[in-house]
Amino acid sequence: MVKYLVRLSLVLSFLTLSNTVFAQKKPSKKDMLVTISTSFGDMKVVLFDQTPKHKENFLKLAKKGFYNNTTFHRIIDGFMIQGGDANTKDEDPNNDGAGDIGYRVPAEIFPNLKHVRGAVAAARNNNPQKESSGSQFYIVENHNGTPFLDNNYTVFGQVISGLEVIDKIAEQPKGPMDRPTTPIRMKVKVDKVKKKKITKEYGYDYAQAA
Repeated sequence: MVKYLVRLSLVLSFLTLSNTVFAQKKPSKKDMLVTISTSFGDMKVVLFDQTPKHKENFLKLAKKGFYNNTTFHRIIDGFMIQGGDANTKDEDPNNDGAGDIGYRVPAEIFPNLKHVRGAVAAARNNNPQKESSGSQFYIVENHNGTPFLDNNYTVFGQVISGLEVIDKIAEQPKGPMDRPTTPIRMKVKVDKVKKKKITKEYGYDYAQAA
């Protein structure tokens, strides 16, 4: 009787563990689709589950409206466009790019996440841990990518629609510090969308990206 109870207990423990593991691995059928709106058009962005700290941080800031009315304060045609600094909301253009949100995000750098055209990556200073800025990000504009940045900065998302918008922004007139002469402001919103719909409308392949 005792042996039977022990075996039953082991079986129940195994089933409980199996159910827990299954529940943890079950992928969500929906994702958070980010829309970055500018006067030049909209960019649709998917953030990577492989970089959970960056994804969570960006979504948190976007949902509370942090990015609204900030600008793309640094643009380099043939390279990238950079934004996300709270300083760009004030009237002093000289402090654009120097803003600090008060924390960094630990690096999440993986060899399979490349700086391809439309890649969304986290800006950072020269700290040895390669920790990311809490808010500033850049989007690769170069059509051939910027592979020299691979394995040095965290790539945490991809523009899946609106690549031409990146080109338009990068081509604008600019002054000192690569700052656009006319502010290019953004509005960022987040929508929970079925992955099947994202694939159908924008051709993003989750299986290939995993």
